[in-house]
Amino acid sequence: MEFRILGRNVNMTRAALIKLITILVLYILFLFWVKSWMGIVAIPFIIDNYTTRFIPWGWWKKSNNIFFRKVMSWVDAIVFALVAVYFVHQFFFQNYVIPTSSLEKSLLVGDYLFVSKVNYGPRKPHTPLSMPLTQHTLPTGGKSYIDAIQWDYERVPGFEEIERGDIVVFNYPAGDVATTNPEVIDFHALCYHYGMSELADRMPSDSMATAENMREYYAECYKTGLEYIKRNPQIFGEITHRPVDRRENYVKRCLGLPGNTLEIKDKIVYIDGKAIEQPTNVQFSYNVELTQTIPEWLRRELRISTEDLNMLYQTGQVPLTHESYEKLKNNKRLVKSISIVNNDYTQGIYPLNGNKGWTVDNYGPVWIPKRGESIKLDMDNITVYERPIVAYEGNTLDIKDGRIFINGVETDSYTFKMDYYWMMGDNRHNSADSRCWGFVPEDHIVGKALFVWLSLDKDRGWFDGKIRWNRLFRSVSSFD
Repeated sequence: MEFRILGRNVNMTRAALIKLITILVLYILFLFWVKSWMGIVAIPFIIDNYTTRFIPWGWWKKSNNIFFRKVMSWVDAIVFALVAVYFVHQFFFQNYVIPTSSLEKSLLVGDYLFVSKVNYGPRKPHTPLSMPLTQHTLPTGGKSYIDAIQWDYERVPGFEEIERGDIVVFNYPAGDVATTNPEVIDFHALCYHYGMSELADRMPSDSMATAENMREYYAECYKTGLEYIKRNPQIFGEITHRPVDRRENYVKRCLGLPGNTLEIKDKIVYIDGKAIEQPTNVQFSYNVELTQTIPEWLRRELRISTEDLNMLYQTGQVPLTHESYEKLKNNKRLVKSISIVNNDYTQGIYPLNGNKGWTVDNYGPVWIPKRGESIKLDMDNITVYERPIVAYEGNTLDIKDGRIFINGVETDSYTFKMDYYWMMGDNRHNSADSRCWGFVPEDHIVGKALFVWLSLDKDRGWFDGKIRWNRLFRSVSSFD
């Protein structure tokens, strides 16, 4: 086929024309979906690449230097691959490998998850200038993104809303401040830890421990801990601030939805006053006294990892499902005594700036913020909602003589701009989750874990069952 475009003759086969039309239709549909009309500027370049060739796209192919042509062909392929990976990773799906035991025994360490971004709707890039396949750090060190350009939060329409029980991948909410030392996981908790160690003797006595006094005390602890970390970069590394989409990816089970009231009573989760069903493979820690070491065959049958076995021998505690607990309890020759752990530790529990006496086993009740809904604020609940108001929704908050000021205006209520979620691990006594760092804002949601496409057991060799064949290409819901 021959026709003329902008004064240039164009010869195209029927197949080439169909290919061009198909690409243009798919690209325009993509622009409609993401509602990003700036992408229209790319259409003339797409047409030129297939027709007029005003831009010499393959200029290097005309070189007489064979080596140069080979190098440029690789560069061309790599650039195309990086661009394709960027768009697929940003808008459609990504891989995520389970790094910790927080979701065991539903999802295991070494499970590789296929994470869909289209189910809940992908976010438009917050930091668009970033290296594909990196989260925040280059393999050689240094930031893998440029934060000089940051776009506001927008989400493309998805196919479904988050439901209770979904396995969700999200950006770590407490990761807004981090350090260059990868061993520092929760920067804020670390500040409180060192500050409280330094100022333990200044904690208000019971008679002086009003909500306002305690909040001021924790604020001073945070400041003191922060200064300590700044003075010791050789230990903690340099402090860095990360945009939402550059924070670490976490995976947990969603238990609380926007507008729900959540409470944990004696390890049972209640939503709006009703106990919810626990996952089949939920784990709790147990105090176990043994008469002898656990045989290897039994360890594998009970699915006790090497990490958990070491914990048992060092602390006398091990996480178990109910099924494994029953098997151990009935093995009288091996087990002298076994009892569930009752965790009454209140430190490191959200809100970190106002100890409310909650624990991982007994928490709340707490109302989960919902977009457009308001909550009455007072000195009893301000520490629970201060972080969403300030850190996630960009307001200032001050308290003077028991009065609350948001953006300099005295108020006794606040209307939330975003939906929030409550995420927890199934390994209830060994999971850093919403009980430790609070609500997950909607702009932190990455995607929905759909299925396990590969599963590797770090405790076994390649010829000893390293690949868990029975888990491959199974829906994550099949492990509940």
